[in-house]
Amino acid sequence: MYKSDRIVIVGGGTAGWFSATTLKRFFPNKDITVIESPKVPIVGVGESTLAYFTTWLALMGIDEKELFKYTDASYKLSIKFTDFFKKDYGAYHYPFGRPNTPEESFAGLGIDAWLLKKSFYPETRPEDYCRTIFPAMQLIENNKISKNENGEFGDYEFKLAHAYHFDATRFGIFLRDHYCKPSGIKHIAAEVKKVVSGADGIEEVVLDDGTIITGDLYIDCTGWKSMLLEGEMGEEFISYNHLIPNNKAWATKLPYVDKEKELEPYTNSTAINNGWVWNIPLWSRIGTGYAYSDKYVDKEDALEEFKKYLVSDKMIVQDKSRVEDLEFKDISMKIGIHRRNWVKNVVAIGLSSGFIEPLESTGLFTVHEFLMKLVTSLNRGDYTQFDIDTYNISVREMFDGMCKFVALHYSLSHRTDTEYWRDVTRREYMGDLVDNRSPGSDMFSDLILRKMVTHSHQADSGTHCICNGMNYNVLTIENMIKAGYYHYTPHIDEVRNTIDQMIPIWQENQAKWKEEADKCPTLYQYLKDNFYNQ
Repeated sequence: MYKSDRIVIVGGGTAGWFSATTLKRFFPNKDITVIESPKVPIVGVGESTLAYFTTWLALMGIDEKELFKYTDASYKLSIKFTDFFKKDYGAYHYPFGRPNTPEESFAGLGIDAWLLKKSFYPETRPEDYCRTIFPAMQLIENNKISKNENGEFGDYEFKLAHAYHFDATRFGIFLRDHYCKPSGIKHIAAEVKKVVSGADGIEEVVLDDGTIITGDLYIDCTGWKSMLLEGEMGEEFISYNHLIPNNKAWATKLPYVDKEKELEPYTNSTAINNGWVWNIPLWSRIGTGYAYSDKYVDKEDALEEFKKYLVSDKMIVQDKSRVEDLEFKDISMKIGIHRRNWVKNVVAIGLSSGFIEPLESTGLFTVHEFLMKLVTSLNRGDYTQFDIDTYNISVREMFDGMCKFVALHYSLSHRTDTEYWRDVTRREYMGDLVDNRSPGSDMFSDLILRKMVTHSHQADSGTHCICNGMNYNVLTIENMIKAGYYHYTPHIDEVRNTIDQMIPIWQENQAKWKEEADKCPTLYQYLKDNFYNQ
């Protein structure tokens, strides 16, 4: 039986203060100490969240206006993927929230209706998918914002369909100064020089001034170093580079030239020669970086590729002058996760636990989701090995699922313009991406991957957006008939007639949503009027 009355968090930064805030909120009577090294730099480029983050904010009781005030925040409604399918092919989106598929409008077919349209009319562009089923796409693609308070955009629910861009370093400081310290969390600015462990885990940590800190439960937030879990407990790190090709990144902070144009309500991810570039618009600047693999390009050449991109026509505004004085940060990424993330009395949170890569903004997502699972494990007070084991199984399943989701962005690509892209499209993903084979079936795509794409399999997960955005449509007429999934398969002519009747309705919806979007303020105007007006 393990106790958790005294919690020691080693490492500050975003993960450390995130952990302290969460644990204090649910366990106000626990003694919590954060030991933060004044010498260790914060990675500080995790500036993009997913829609689930809004739930965490609500649970913590954090006011949105305070978040914006202290973290340079902006709204995020989607993730845009440019040139991932083919070079210079264009972009598709993964909007947050549920698709707009009322039964009466889609003849009971849900999002399968569009898949049938694509099957009947293969020339349909992939980006038409999200424009058809997500009313917010008219906002997203026109830099507009609306909370849909009067229902102009169908059943679009803003509160469930938005996330944030913010300065991650400021966010950690915001949590420290406004939530952690006022709630009684102890903050020690010092280096951990020695860790003492025994049969039941860590017994104490010794600081650089000789002070000894003891606790019941130790949270490792020491970044990729993983001082406690890997360094002291010796836990094995499992690389995921067989699924995720990138292991390096260059990052910088880009000033705006035309903020109203460049302040977009989404993260833009653009595939280039040996990886991809992210653009994350905050209120005062753009966070941007190039995630790449040093197997194909050295860091100097990668930096030149990145600089070339920043002045290319892929940018909304081209301005060579704003790149001249930028400071670029060289980041080495450790891709993978530890075999166990909770060993004896040590739990790793954040980079010390594991990391996929910046694509899909999973970094901060794993922090708050792993913490919520930890809260569940500690709810009984003391904890046992059973709690530890179930936690480890749960977080590994979540991490594996996210990693496979990110890997789809590469495995579905048809780019062949560089060795990097030829390699990622040649990789054998089958054993990693497919878990549930149907015995006796030769219909790999229909019985397996269709499960990942359609409405019946978590249409809010984003997988269907990625697959259709990459021109991967598994719901073909031939597969429908062969699989016998639908009672209407013998009536293909009737199905086609239904789809033909739906097409003008979809077009009318898009025109209506566009008309409403034209009345809405730009994201820049909205933020200026509501958050940054002083």
